[in-house]
Amino acid sequence: MTKWQQRLARRIEAARGDRPVDLLFRGAKVVNVFIGELVSTSVAVFDGVVVGFDDRQAKEVVEINDAILSPGFIDGHFHLESTLLLPAEFARAVLPHGTTTVVADPHEIANVAGVAGVEFMLKASEEVGLEIFYMAPSCVPATNMETAGAELTSSDLEILAEHPRVLGLAEMMNFPGVIYADPAILDKLERFRDKIIDGHSPGLSGASLDAYLCGGIGSDHECTRFEEAREKLAKGMHIMIREGSQARDLEALAPLVTPQTKHRCMLVSDDCHPEDLLEHGHMNRVLKRAIELSMDPISAIQLASLNPARYFGLRTLGAIAPGYQADIVVLGSLESLEVSRVYKKGQLVAKDGKCLLPQLTAAKETELISMKLGELREDDLRIQVQGSRVRAIRVVPNTLITEEEILPVVTRQGAAVSEPGRDLLKMVVIERHRGSGRRGFAFIRGLGLRQGALASTVAHDSHNLIVVGANDSDMVIAANVLRELGGGLVVVKDGQVAAQLPLPIAGLVSNATLERVVELKKEVDQAAIDLGATLEQPFMALSFMALPVIPKLKLTDQGLVDVESFTHVPLFV
Repeated sequence: MTKWQQRLARRIEAARGDRPVDLLFRGAKVVNVFIGELVSTSVAVFDGVVVGFDDRQAKEVVEINDAILSPGFIDGHFHLESTLLLPAEFARAVLPHGTTTVVADPHEIANVAGVAGVEFMLKASEEVGLEIFYMAPSCVPATNMETAGAELTSSDLEILAEHPRVLGLAEMMNFPGVIYADPAILDKLERFRDKIIDGHSPGLSGASLDAYLCGGIGSDHECTRFEEAREKLAKGMHIMIREGSQARDLEALAPLVTPQTKHRCMLVSDDCHPEDLLEHGHMNRVLKRAIELSMDPISAIQLASLNPARYFGLRTLGAIAPGYQADIVVLGSLESLEVSRVYKKGQLVAKDGKCLLPQLTAAKETELISMKLGELREDDLRIQVQGSRVRAIRVVPNTLITEEEILPVVTRQGAAVSEPGRDLLKMVVIERHRGSGRRGFAFIRGLGLRQGALASTVAHDSHNLIVVGANDSDMVIAANVLRELGGGLVVVKDGQVAAQLPLPIAGLVSNATLERVVELKKEVDQAAIDLGATLEQPFMALSFMALPVIPKLKLTDQGLVDVESFTHVPLFV
């Protein structure tokens, strides 16, 4: 017999009762996601796999005493870079909260560093205690309306697809390219025609949605309205109901989940701030919110375990049953979802909110630097007056969507300038990857700054340098500080740095601990609020102002983008 056959034979012997098991959970109530019930039983584990439900000889017995055993939680759509953490530190953060598997889309770091960025994430997520699978980024760059640090061709994607932890093609953001049969997009779709292809199609409906689905798209996580999600579900899509730190769609979409539809739905986070991880958890937070909205607890757990496992073809994950991997979460109750212990492949990895795995040494040297940017001067941020009115981006709180306003602009010495008294601030996106220094200009309302400036290299999806402020002098200082740091977040007031969070890895990720990242993140957010910022998470909101795939008006290094028409539009009207 082969080694694989020998291992399987031993598992079968343990299942028959002819070999002692490694671990026995006795006196448990098991969440059975197949029949939607709590079942009182023991659970036997051998070689990291569940092998049976009866009492038997075991090397270790854990008395559960009517506590609840749930399958480990799975996040089926997640951008790990949103946590600002390396994979090992992310694993230590989420395992104590019951997350045992994540399917990540590394398109953030891919937009900065291309294949090298994806390979960095694959290597950095090996043997971290959490299973991290990836989807190959489909749209790098996301559009031709911005300048990314790299381009992933269909050949690049095919190479990535050969990795055993790459499950398919990540969210196809270029839905116009699918709808109008762009040859380059069709080439990518063909190379993944036998694998999972995730979607990204906010607001798409009718014949356009039909055309998009004919490309083989299997899911969507961008639904914000019940009617939109219902149409997509009825046309065969799997609906990923998103409840992240920035976009929260669960309240609007929870009624979509019924006994007839729940097998086609999943709960995902998409993006998660580091402070949310530290203070509220990960998928356990999403599940709690679903239950608060009157979703049946066992159904909610199914949406965050069995359903994503089935969708992604992870056949041995997502349930507590014979032959399934022993990823098990011990809960006090279904209502509170208090996690007391977490087992991964039958090994105890977290207890009472603490990760039991050894902390891996953080990267000592900066990697994937992408800051090809010369020192900036105030003149580089000057907007020459070309009219009396401008298109302004209006922030809509708690959503990625923005609105457009046409407003009169204040001028000074022939230049259009910020007017903080009217909450009209200048914003500039500066290309940082290729050394062009290209700049796009806009005005924005809804951030609320009365003074100073904010700058960040976290600016979806191309992650160029974005800076916004009440005056040019603070804006240029903030931009130059990030140039020296190699990326990060910074707040400047009266010519001085008020707070900063360095992100030396691709300008997106820190090599510090979760606790240190949260400490610095709170400092920069509070410093922004001290300048008058009215949003709870000003930097997260700022990061999406450069995302030209979410309506309505966004800014890239190439200028203002009307996302609905997919065209550049002039700043001055």
